[in-house]
Amino acid sequence: MEVLYRIADLARLEGPIFLAIGVFDGVHLGHQAVISTSARHAHAADGTPVVLTFDPHPAKVLRPEKAPHLLTSTPHKLALITKLGVEHLLVVKFDREFGETAPDDFVAQLAGSAKPLREICVGHEWSFGRNRAGNLALLHHLGTRHEFNVVGIPPVKVHGAVVSSTAIRARIERGDFPGAGAMLGRDYTILGTVIEGDKLGRQLGFPTANLSAHNEQFPPDGVYFVEAWLSGILHHGLVNIGVRPTVAARNGQRLIELHLLDFRRDIYGQDVEVRFVKFLRPEKKFGTVEALAQQIAADVQTARALCAA
Repeated sequence: MEVLYRIADLARLEGPIFLAIGVFDGVHLGHQAVISTSARHAHAADGTPVVLTFDPHPAKVLRPEKAPHLLTSTPHKLALITKLGVEHLLVVKFDREFGETAPDDFVAQLAGSAKPLREICVGHEWSFGRNRAGNLALLHHLGTRHEFNVVGIPPVKVHGAVVSSTAIRARIERGDFPGAGAMLGRDYTILGTVIEGDKLGRQLGFPTANLSAHNEQFPPDGVYFVEAWLSGILHHGLVNIGVRPTVAARNGQRLIELHLLDFRRDIYGQDVEVRFVKFLRPEKKFGTVEALAQQIAADVQTARALCAA
């Protein structure tokens, strides 16, 4: 996949250009409908489909105090979009200066760079430009002016509920992984980079990898049996999410600690993708570190039994 970082780079691509535009946090079924529809129209017209997204999430810049917890970081999001077969991706840097761009100026930049711009495909509620003044109706008007088609994808529903990043966050927050997965069109996963911790797990006989999560929406605190992909290889293990009340985590910060079964390699700096298979127990405070170690040993035995099953 080719990744572009400037709107002007669209001029390098062979036209006509078909743009699928959105933040695409989570790359859920609604987002996939926008991307796949744009790609289908492009291929039918012998055009070039391009997915345009933004980094960081616009709300992180414009309304940081109200910004949602992200389902996917930009690297995770790009990886998911790549799996959809996308060949060209335009990642526009979203800062305050860009956020002040008027809707018609933004569209004029797209139309002026693409040679030519044939179609823009967006979700039915997409808004754009300064003060979010642009909407689907304005986009249709600008399409007439600049001679491109506009496609607004209607809501996608699962079991009668509209698919949205907000709805998926709510399901993850309460631990409803099947519900979240149904809307995502894939299993919910956390992508994280292994960072150095205090090595307490190693002292207890159960070495753990501390994950610096790329996304921000976590499931409920507790211990989970998980699948973990490291360099494309599947491993099984346990994840603890929480504040480690027995040993007092730093400043009450929620941590993600991963123990891989029968694994002893140094993986600092590597990325791991974790899928939550089964919730085992809530996080709790033990009277002693020894009692904590005994519980971890029991959790490991449970994980092994689940692997065997």
